[in-house]
Amino acid sequence: MTIRLTVAQALVRFLAAQYTERDGVRQRLISATWGIFGHGNVAGLGQALVEYGDEMPFHQGRNEQSMVHAAVGYARQSNRLSTHAVTTSIGPGATNLVTGAALATINRLPVLLLPGDIFATRVADPVLQQLEVPYAGDISVNDSLRPVSKYFDRVTRPEALIPAALQAMRVLTDPVETGAVTLALPQDVQAEAYDWPDEFFAERTWVVRRPGADPTELAEAIRAIRSAQRPLVIAGGGVHHSRAEEALAEFASATGIPVASTQAGKGSLRHDHPQDVGGVGHTGTATANELARQADLVIGVGTRYTDFTTASGTLFTGDGVRFLNLNIASFDGHKLAGMPLVADARSGLTELTEALQMHAHRVTGTYVDEYTLDKERWEQRVDACYEADEPDIRPTQPQVLGALDALVDESDVIINAAGSLPGDLHKLWRARSRDQYHLEYGYSCMGYEIPAAIGVKMAAPDRNVWALVGDGTYLMMPTEIVTAVQEGIAIKLLLIQNHGYASIGGLSESVGGERFGTAYRYQSDDGTYTGAPLPVDLAANVASLGMRVLRAKTVRDLRAALEEARAADTPTCVYVETETADTVSGAPPAQAWWDVPVAETATRASAVKARELYERHVSTRRRHL
Repeated sequence: MTIRLTVAQALVRFLAAQYTERDGVRQRLISATWGIFGHGNVAGLGQALVEYGDEMPFHQGRNEQSMVHAAVGYARQSNRLSTHAVTTSIGPGATNLVTGAALATINRLPVLLLPGDIFATRVADPVLQQLEVPYAGDISVNDSLRPVSKYFDRVTRPEALIPAALQAMRVLTDPVETGAVTLALPQDVQAEAYDWPDEFFAERTWVVRRPGADPTELAEAIRAIRSAQRPLVIAGGGVHHSRAEEALAEFASATGIPVASTQAGKGSLRHDHPQDVGGVGHTGTATANELARQADLVIGVGTRYTDFTTASGTLFTGDGVRFLNLNIASFDGHKLAGMPLVADARSGLTELTEALQMHAHRVTGTYVDEYTLDKERWEQRVDACYEADEPDIRPTQPQVLGALDALVDESDVIINAAGSLPGDLHKLWRARSRDQYHLEYGYSCMGYEIPAAIGVKMAAPDRNVWALVGDGTYLMMPTEIVTAVQEGIAIKLLLIQNHGYASIGGLSESVGGERFGTAYRYQSDDGTYTGAPLPVDLAANVASLGMRVLRAKTVRDLRAALEEARAADTPTCVYVETETADTVSGAPPAQAWWDVPVAETATRASAVKARELYERHVSTRRRHL
């Protein structure tokens, strides 16, 4: 039996019938579609979504990149088991997807992109917004999505949709391969009719597997752990993707091995778990980084080992240090010349715990006492940063976080991606639940926070969801405030005004750049941006987009505003200007290095001094072979 539908109609009906299943729980894979319509998709997917609106919910976006961010936020909150599709027109609508696609793929989060494309038949050539390529007739701007997609196909014939759609679902649900998936849809093909087999629209369930460890690799891993005197776990985002938090807690409690976390892995253990030692790497805690420097075995669980985690190769410097990498991806399992333990994080941790318990293996009490005391010292530093003895003065950024920390419970979710906040949060924030800490630091994309908060709130409507942004990030992409207002999505926006790119300003100063071009100020006579602060009113801008705004001038005001915002059932913004406009935050300085190359030759004293310090750090870099 067949049914005659357009390609776009067939795709919508197909997507509505796709499901995932893991651990016996089944749910829709593509639960909604975001879209902005233009001539490249309005008559195809636009008409199809009208035709089958009862099967596929639709959300209207304001910017194509931010629609991808919203879908990614939804996917992460849904443990990668459900996501959204995003449709755009051709031209700038399609190229606006590239940044969002890169973010999704780098963070290994599934999202389906459906950009319109130029005519497959070439009857109208060039069409509006078409990039003409003289040496090839089959290239369009959509090809810019190839390097940032885990799967890409251009559907130039109706029947080609069947294999392309099935491959797209396979990649979206593969825990190793997942990321952005792109099906480019020529606008004429979208509207073309075809006789589709009924089987194409049958419900399909894609099982998200949990592979166990190879017995040989598992035995080697157990031997390595039992022989280690100072082991340290590095928990990455894969712990959350696998829902392996309980398995990690059992492993840590049984063995006494301390657990540090990357930005993506923070919250893998609650902040008050005895084995949790906080963030690791350039933005990590002194406790975790000192353990990393002395570790003889680093057990990476679901981590990619980015340069922030390894302090650009200068952190793990213990004599004879080895790496054991539990990861579902072989590519990551072999990093740093490590022993691979290729398995699902939950499965692998469970197998390790069971085997080590058979041997009654546990680290020494002296080691536990050491990191426990160090953790207590660090918590005292956090308390000092959060403390505000004078509630009637303007707060510092850590005091802003302290006010929020005192208010939230384990049901709240905080979202951030860029600026000075990720460093402060990684060092200071006390994660109370597995998914409270939502930091996008794989791509660290300015503008992610507000649309991602919308996606998270859609996935978890009963949770309080906070988007934490500075003024630089806010100005990148505030447009989805309108979407939150339109759809009544009660996100909370904490907007911190510090008059520029404070994080990069601090970095610029440390590498001899003298904060050049990082402040939001008027130009001085010498061409530098060192004049008076700009008279912008971001709170007024937020209000103009329809969101309720609570202004806070002091610590006392801030506490009251945050409490009021948390109780609100409409989108609400708390706006606060921090005390020090020209410094990052007043949080503890970096506890480990990060490699940002400094000018090898310069005449200015700041750059010369920075280069001398840079060369000292570079000399400590270690390659693990």
